[in-house]
Amino acid sequence: MSIKTYAMAIRDTMAEEMRRDHRVFIMGEDVETLGGVFGCTKDLYKEFGTERVRNTPISEAGFVGAGIGAACAGMRPIVELMYMDFTFVAMDQLLNQAAKTRYIFGGNAKIPLVIRGQQGIGRGNAATHSQSVETFFMHIPGLKVACPSTPADAAGLLRTAIRDDNPVMFFEHKALYARKGDVPDDPEYLIPFGKADVKRAGTDVTIVANLLYVSRALEAADELEKGGIHAEVIDPRTLVPLDIDTIIKSVKKTGRLVVVHEAHRNAGWGAEIAAQVTEAAFPYLDAAPVRLGTAPCPLPFNLGLENAATPQVADIIKAAKAVLYQA
Repeated sequence: MSIKTYAMAIRDTMAEEMRRDHRVFIMGEDVETLGGVFGCTKDLYKEFGTERVRNTPISEAGFVGAGIGAACAGMRPIVELMYMDFTFVAMDQLLNQAAKTRYIFGGNAKIPLVIRGQQGIGRGNAATHSQSVETFFMHIPGLKVACPSTPADAAGLLRTAIRDDNPVMFFEHKALYARKGDVPDDPEYLIPFGKADVKRAGTDVTIVANLLYVSRALEAADELEKGGIHAEVIDPRTLVPLDIDTIIKSVKKTGRLVVVHEAHRNAGWGAEIAAQVTEAAFPYLDAAPVRLGTAPCPLPFNLGLENAATPQVADIIKAAKAVLYQA
């Protein structure tokens, strides 16, 4: 076990997989000597050369398409986007090509492609560079969606993504890159997709969160504990496939559900979880599920306004008390 930052866990996992399999390579803007905007590919070109750590032009549509072509041809590309907001530039490539090619060819084609990059709030990057867009990719069959919240989860999920024969959208959070945690040294450390993690056990209310909001949910749970409320915090880790069974099991125990995410509240992935829980566990609910998400406005540049638009720890505490009728 080693202590690593979230960013270093990602870098080291890519390096280990590149040593393991010569078909794995990285491509993206400034991934070579600059090491990517947050250092996740730092110095990898020194070991693997510029054929396997490839700089690209500023053309997401172009290099995402090239990644899909390389995957179809037998390579295992990792395509880094500076900001996952820029997936919108390559939506046709992602939704109509990557997601559907294996189906179109009757399962005979493999698309071992990872699209990874960072998103989210915390740096005042404003409206077009601070969005949380993972929900968009839940809607289209054929794409897997991973959202690690810790260094260990980043390592285990990324290794699984790289070895998967299907396209994986791998969402990192810019505010997590400097966070440190224990990461297994085992080069075969894998976290299976579709397996949620109960980050904290509890009996009174279930709180489901991902990425940055896992730590915020845990902070809220600490505060709730002081008032005698025992919250269970669950990190889905992957949204596709989604481990709804772990969430339903928890709600059957607690009778109450709060879902919090940084994505916009309207039609966010929390709505899907609330719907599935209501359908499967309605008799067990003692209160209507509560969803927290970003307000329906473009994210502001000003950090104070950014905080006003996004859920805070106090909001999670308030929601948990509300479903317990303690508001």
